[in-house]
Amino acid sequence: MHITRRVLVVGGGIAGLASSLALARAGADVTVVEQAPEFAEVGAGLQLGPNATRLLDAWGLLGRVRLNAVAPKALVMRDVATDSVLGRQDLGGRFLRRYGAPYLVTHRTDLHTVLLDAARSAGVELLSGTRVDKVIHSESSVLGVADDGRRFPSAAVIAADGLNSGHRARLVGDQTQPSGFVAYRGTVPIDQVPGAHGLEDVVCWVGPGCHIVRYPLRGGELLNQVAVFQTRRPTSDRILRGDPRELAEAFDMAHPDVLAGLEFVGTDRCWTLADRVPTTQWVDGRVLLLGDAAHPMFQYLAQGACQALEDAAVLGDLVAASQPWHDDSWRSVLRDVAELRAPRTSQVQTSARAFGEICHVDGIGATLRDAYLKGRNDEFFDELDWLYLAPDKRSDTTTDQELARLDAATSER
Repeated sequence: MHITRRVLVVGGGIAGLASSLALARAGADVTVVEQAPEFAEVGAGLQLGPNATRLLDAWGLLGRVRLNAVAPKALVMRDVATDSVLGRQDLGGRFLRRYGAPYLVTHRTDLHTVLLDAARSAGVELLSGTRVDKVIHSESSVLGVADDGRRFPSAAVIAADGLNSGHRARLVGDQTQPSGFVAYRGTVPIDQVPGAHGLEDVVCWVGPGCHIVRYPLRGGELLNQVAVFQTRRPTSDRILRGDPRELAEAFDMAHPDVLAGLEFVGTDRCWTLADRVPTTQWVDGRVLLLGDAAHPMFQYLAQGACQALEDAAVLGDLVAASQPWHDDSWRSVLRDVAELRAPRTSQVQTSARAFGEICHVDGIGATLRDAYLKGRNDEFFDELDWLYLAPDKRSDTTTDQELARLDAATSER
């Protein structure tokens, strides 16, 4: 392999594997290093909006993802105390025609497996048990150095090493922003949960300082649930020991049907929720941050994995168009990726934070939120276009204006 074609990807999660696949298809020689003993993904369900499934389709992977995914009929927001419907977005015919791709929910490990197999088939070298935190820059290359001394001379390094990225720490030097919220998760056979059999929607019950998301996985055989609430415990650690009493107290106002499902959420541990302030500092010479290393975001818009796939697509497209191994233009290509992606991911990050605040509002704020949602008559395309439309169909002025107006209204207390 000639060094001008070599790219080292640090991190074997969804962002790293998608980036490696896109790079390999663009003509690069790619090595992915993963610090864990094997390539695997942790977690449970994730949601893939049409901005993500459109890319999976273009890569020829959507059919494989669909084998285990579920196409929900609607996104539904309900009141956690009364179980009444506050708003609903149908995901059927009009949605598909407008966005040209489906909305899917899948197990995180299933998507990871599809990307892993595709990367391997594309010729990507996959090295587990390899931690690369150190890079040595030169004018003509960059050297990744593993903890065990192995060296990876490369033309470029893609740092997709997640929320606590060591490469971001050196490049940006910022800190994660804890939200004070924790998430308890659980995935169980759907027949075990009263009232869950036959569930065809993604449902989010919202309440003051809390919410619960529920949806089916793997052909409707599993039920994925995530319970999120504001905790009084310190949240400096990423994973905390679970506290069943804390979970029960957070949802003591919940409707009985919601409580019935809550019993099947795991309580042995929980995850603290944090993001980072958006940054445009994605590039250091021949090193580029991508995925959560570049733009970690709250889950409230279900866009973490989706934005990682968008990152990979833009990277692959620019490398394929520029072929930087001919004129060693890797530095400028990486800068172009950052310039194209940073504004959009910053908007998604800030919008996700705002939407979380709207979900958790109390008092008159909740009354205003509910009135706004019901006044939309289950029609939210105006709020979704900026996120889901294909790039060539987005208006230059598509922003989260409606979300901002609602956020402002709920703040007037």
